[in-house]
Amino acid sequence: MSSNLPQDFQPILIQFLLALGFVVFTIIVTHFLGPKLRGKKKEDPFECGVESEGDARTPLSVRYFLIAILFVLFDVEIIFMYPWAVNFKGLGWFGFWEMLTFVAFLMAGFYYIVKKGVLDWEKE
Repeated sequence: MSSNLPQDFQPILIQFLLALGFVVFTIIVTHFLGPKLRGKKKEDPFECGVESEGDARTPLSVRYFLIAILFVLFDVEIIFMYPWAVNFKGLGWFGFWEMLTFVAFLMAGFYYIVKKGVLDWEKE
């Protein structure tokens, strides 16, 4: 029988406090020791030696985000398929039909996406 006494959590609390203390100490020290130079040239964004031009807030097409979401969706499919493949023999025919149904639903969604023209890059 295990009891959760406060002294059982003492090492975790000590480690948390040490980590928090290190973070606070580092922030304070870098604030006092860091450079104090200010100016327009110093505060300009700089990347790879190329001068900045234009606004970084240019709007992106919704199609870009839709493709990203679809990519994540079909990646999650693999997350569900891997344990099924590892335990294929243990699940038997019932597991096979369940996975076939799962893949059928995914393919129906993919068919819908293709028919809607989401993957047509030439549209816009």
